[in-house]
Amino acid sequence: MTTTTRPAAPATTAPARRPGPVALGLRQSRLEITQFLRSRESVVFTMGFPVIMILIFAAIFSDEIAPGVKYTQYFITGMIATGLMTVSFQNLGIWIPIERDRGVLKRYRGTPMPKWVWFAGKVIMVVVIGIAETALLLAVSVALFDLELPGTAARWLTFGWVSVLGVTACTLCGIAISSLARTARSGSAVVTPVALVLQFISGVFFVFTELPAWMQQVAALFPLKWMCQGLRSVFLPESFGAREPGGSFELDRVALVLLAWCVIGLVLCLTTFRWTTKRDG
Repeated sequence: MTTTTRPAAPATTAPARRPGPVALGLRQSRLEITQFLRSRESVVFTMGFPVIMILIFAAIFSDEIAPGVKYTQYFITGMIATGLMTVSFQNLGIWIPIERDRGVLKRYRGTPMPKWVWFAGKVIMVVVIGIAETALLLAVSVALFDLELPGTAARWLTFGWVSVLGVTACTLCGIAISSLARTARSGSAVVTPVALVLQFISGVFFVFTELPAWMQQVAALFPLKWMCQGLRSVFLPESFGAREPGGSFELDRVALVLLAWCVIGLVLCLTTFRWTTKRDG
C-alpha cells in the first residue's frame, strides 16, 4: 500500500502595505530638506544672507527712529519678513526651473506618485527651513542687539498668523513665478530682481513712511510690505503704530491683504504651473 504526499501549499506573502498620505508627504519633505541642505549655495544665501545684513546694518545705523525704538529693532523685523520671503518665494522661484530644466518634474509626473505629494514636500520644506531661519535671526538679534521678544500671548499669536499667511502667500507666488523662467539659468534672473525691489520699497532697509508716496503705494500692492507691518506690531511698541501710513498697525488689513495674496497665488499656481519646459512640448 502506497501513500501519496500532497505538495505543500505555496506560502502566501502578505501584500506590502502602501504608505498613507501623511507618510508620503513626510518622505517627500525629507527628500526636499536633504537636497536643500546639500546645496551650500542655497544654505548660505537663504540662511546666512539675512544674518549678515543684520550684522552690517546694525553696525552702521544705531540711532533712534522714534522714542524708545532703535533703527536696529525696526530693521530686524523687516529682515525676519525678508527671510520668510527668501526661503519661500525666492528659493522656490529659482529651484523649480532648475528641476524642470533637468527633467526632474517630467520624470516625477510619469510616476504613479500623486502630484500633490511633490507640492506637499516643497511646502513642508519651506515651513521647516523658515522656522529654523526665524529662530536663528531671533537668537542673533536677542544675543547681540538686545531685541525684546514678545511679552504677551497675543503678540506671539500675531507673530504666528502673520508668518503663516505671509509664508503661504510667498510660497504660492514662488511656485507661480517659476513658470516664467524659460531655462534653469533664467530662474535667478527672473526672481532675484523682483525680490530685491520689493525689499527696498516695502520698508525693510528704510523706514517705510520716509519713502516717496508713489513707492509706498506700489509696495502696498504686494505681501512683503504687509508682512513687515504685521511683524512691527509684534516687536515694536504700540506707540509706533501712529507712525504707520494708516496711523496704526492695521492688523485687520494685514490679514485681509495676505489672505487675498494666498488666493491670488493659488489661482496663479493652478493656471500657470508647468511640469515640462516649452521645448518638451
